[in-house]
Amino acid sequence: MLEPLFEPIQLGALSLRNRIIMAPMTRDRAGPGDVPSDIMVEYYHQRAGAGMIVTEGAQPSAVGKGYWRTPGIHSAEQIKGWRRVADAVHAEGGTIVMQLMHCGRVVVPANRGFEADIIAPSAIDCPARVPGPDGVPVPTGSARALDPSELPALAEEYAQAARNAREAGIDGVELHCASGYLINQFLNPASNQREDEFGGSPENRARFPVMVLQALADAIGADRVGFRISPGNGYNGMDVSDPWATFTPFLQAADRLGLAFLHVVDMGEDCPDTLGHIRRAYTGAVITNNMLKADSAAQILRDGAAEAVSFGRAFIANPDLPARIKAGYELAKPDYSLLYTGEERGYCDYPPMG
Repeated sequence: MLEPLFEPIQLGALSLRNRIIMAPMTRDRAGPGDVPSDIMVEYYHQRAGAGMIVTEGAQPSAVGKGYWRTPGIHSAEQIKGWRRVADAVHAEGGTIVMQLMHCGRVVVPANRGFEADIIAPSAIDCPARVPGPDGVPVPTGSARALDPSELPALAEEYAQAARNAREAGIDGVELHCASGYLINQFLNPASNQREDEFGGSPENRARFPVMVLQALADAIGADRVGFRISPGNGYNGMDVSDPWATFTPFLQAADRLGLAFLHVVDMGEDCPDTLGHIRRAYTGAVITNNMLKADSAAQILRDGAAEAVSFGRAFIANPDLPARIKAGYELAKPDYSLLYTGEERGYCDYPPMG
């Protein structure tokens, strides 16, 4: 009954040997200079049995950083570090794409280690508290509204990050349009109260996100670009009162670009019939995520509601997750106290099956 999970699939230029995707998860293990560390190389290498790995969010520029010890993809050393990760995954026959994550207004200045503006669509601070260097949640810094003249250069930062990822041997990129970060801030009326052509109507609020997707497609090919959304997710101060008014115009515009995939976090009862809404607005390949079990994931594939499924937490404690699912092996439970701290403990020290 689980056979659909193990069928290969082609998503644009991305070849997947199964349909079990590793979802992006922030783990706060980057080294000095936000360079991927030795334990990051080992972590991704262990999980290369996934049909495709989507990495943790990597900041496309130094200003995109908001959290402690998240990796970047904007310096020569970071590119070299990601090359080691890509080589380790490819050595096991895996496919890996990088999530590009600009935090926008979701920034604790102490996490950056340098002074710089905190940028956002509008000068509205994030209402959520964010962990600082010691892990204790604190208020974010004050945000500055971006001028329209800055937006093309910002889109080019994303494009250069995608080129850097390809230079590092990464197979493609996923644009983070979810969870209240910069792209989601442009889409959402709670954080975007602009009065120019990038604000107001849902179509206008989608202009900059579509500009970025187009820049990524132009930089590395649309068939190596995906994007992630989470309709109905109020994380970091997003308005969830009418998610499809926000996301439908964006999906329809993105659909015209011929991208490799759409990755959607299904919020369940908080956003009913998510996959149905997606199918009505978007004709491309869909990866769905959130609290799936092997049997429910396989049923989604049998029903044709999505082309692939992604797992996050299950991959933390089960580095060989696809093999365990295929063997019917009991899944290990992660130690949640070590999600963001502990170095190799709770990160790359979970044993394989048996």
